[in-house]
Amino acid sequence: MTKDVLEFTTYCISKLAEYLNIPQKEVFQRLLQSGILYNYIVPSYDVLHTFSSRYLMEDLTDYMREEGVLPV
Repeated sequence: MTKDVLEFTTYCISKLAEYLNIPQKEVFQRLLQSGILYNYIVPSYDVLHTFSSRYLMEDLTDYMREEGVLPV
């Protein structure tokens, strides 16, 4: 994992925690256990990092709902 990807993943975790009003540790655990972190965020970095923060949060929370990580 490159430094840019690592920084982006930590940014996503931090912003999701703020957006969802839950602790960063819980966001990380949900993303890790569901596979979203390494099967979606990391490999999709090239596209995802071009999104606005708002769109990125909406995209990630929609995906988390689809995967059962968040309630519908």
